[in-house]
Amino acid sequence: MTAYHYVGLDVHKKMIAYCIKRVDGEIVDEGKVRATRRDLEAWSERLPKPWMGAMEATLFTDWVYDFLKPRADELKVGHSLMLKAICASKKKNDRLDARKICDALRLDWFPESYMAPTEIRELRRTLRYRNLLVREATRMKNKTAGLLMESGAEYNKKRLHGKRYFNELVDGLDYVSPSVIELLRHSRSNMEVFESAQKRLVRALREEPLLKERLELLMSIPGVGEITALTWALEVGDPARFRSVKKAVSFCGLCSAQSESAGKTRRGPLSKQRNKHLQTILIEAAKLAPRWSPQLKAVHEKALERGANRNQATVAVARKLVAYLLYVDKNQKEFEPRGE
Repeated sequence: MTAYHYVGLDVHKKMIAYCIKRVDGEIVDEGKVRATRRDLEAWSERLPKPWMGAMEATLFTDWVYDFLKPRADELKVGHSLMLKAICASKKKNDRLDARKICDALRLDWFPESYMAPTEIRELRRTLRYRNLLVREATRMKNKTAGLLMESGAEYNKKRLHGKRYFNELVDGLDYVSPSVIELLRHSRSNMEVFESAQKRLVRALREEPLLKERLELLMSIPGVGEITALTWALEVGDPARFRSVKKAVSFCGLCSAQSESAGKTRRGPLSKQRNKHLQTILIEAAKLAPRWSPQLKAVHEKALERGANRNQATVAVARKLVAYLLYVDKNQKEFEPRGE
């Protein structure tokens, strides 16, 4: 049996606290190392071999994980919320956190979180940045409409963001302050930059060899477009990690939190413990999918007949979409509706 050394890492922006223990719990070393590649490389070379490490999922985890992974026999990333429950105590500091993470790893009750391959995480970062650009473009559109309303200008809401109509509208606003005209042009210019950039990013993602075939299969589902397919592929990573549709639905935040005590079960609103990116995209897709899929339309109508409101019916459609996406992704074949 291999006598591993267990390393607990409490990762922060500038410093990383660490604790090294043997299997019997004896502390071999503990301290802090600067969170730079040069310092981490020198530190990892001094570690007793063989070693396995663990750290909490934070904003800074990705690059530390990728850097240390080839140097460790095994490296794990922990679920932040579950680690908080495990490590909660009256006294808290970086040294104690590193010790507790080390003990959780050593005693085999470390709540490991899924880490997608580096290539998928890099593409996922690009997609999330694209979503940021879309939100900024929407802000600019809203600002444009707000400036016009503040100035008492009349405009066609449906045509406002068309280039030709916007230019004609601004040229005819002779009763509006020049400063407002300038702000309108700035807002329009920024919106066009954001829109152009997000479209370039989507095109690049669609042509990515790692995703191309997978996206084509996912988009065979009626109501699933390129953004829904991209979000599913990059946020889920490996679909085999979900043993059932219920697990995938929970991950997407499409089920309520459960609280059971003394034989009584209470269900609350949709759980906040979810992948918010997938939840948002799936809800948006579920609002339009019944137009393209008779099966999803039937799900929506059945939910309404049972007394659900429109929002609840939309969530029911989103859950069915998850089932379709998971089936296609796991089986690697195009979607075929039942009975056809």
